[in-house]
Amino acid sequence: MQFAIYLPPQMGSGTKVPVLYWLSGLTCTDENVMQKSGIQRIAAELGIAIVAPDTSPRGEDVADDAAYDLGQGAGFYVNATEMPWSKHYQMYDYVVNELPELIEASFPVSDKRAISGHSMGGLGALNIGMLNPERYSSISAFSPISNPVNSPWGQKAFTAYLGEDKANWLNYDPSELMKRATELVPAKVDQGESDNFLVEQLKPEALLAAAESNDYPLMYQLHEGYDHSYYFIASFIEEHLRFHAKHLSQ
Repeated sequence: MQFAIYLPPQMGSGTKVPVLYWLSGLTCTDENVMQKSGIQRIAAELGIAIVAPDTSPRGEDVADDAAYDLGQGAGFYVNATEMPWSKHYQMYDYVVNELPELIEASFPVSDKRAISGHSMGGLGALNIGMLNPERYSSISAFSPISNPVNSPWGQKAFTAYLGEDKANWLNYDPSELMKRATELVPAKVDQGESDNFLVEQLKPEALLAAAESNDYPLMYQLHEGYDHSYYFIASFIEEHLRFHAKHLSQ
């Protein structure tokens, strides 16, 4: 597995800095957020390291599909249970356990963590943050797939990776997890109103209903004129980093 990392200048003084893990969306790699978002500028100011894993395993021996929304570049941050995917597609365990262990053993970072992501990565960030409240101070997402069990993207991927039993899918559905969460990690979600995927694929209304039913501390903003692109992310990434910085400092 590949990952990208940004280390802020505060590390030069021997200070251990907190880490924001960023999960990217369909077809992306570990490079997208580092090249397109401008995240380094504000991370440098705030003293936060950024770690961005790839969106799936890669290689000739790794199962793949010709479609963009399944296989390499489309890991969905789940632990696959179905062959041929289960051999390599253990993205949930990689993000939660293997990657932080490697980062914390290799770089002068603290064990204070936050998690964020975009689209499929927003789904992953919400799921991982809510399922591991002891590991993350805060969660944020841009345009997340909020209700994958009712989304064509989610239904296709979950059938392939997790099998036909939809009860297993609920463990990776942010709206379901938000309804039943007991330890409430503060979350921030931003969504573009002109997003082409808003109605059919993203379904933020399910997440909002879940937050209301559980009195979950979710900050949600719908932005007029913004779509699903990195222009949207670049416009509001500073707000997300300042949100995380507040909670990482507590």
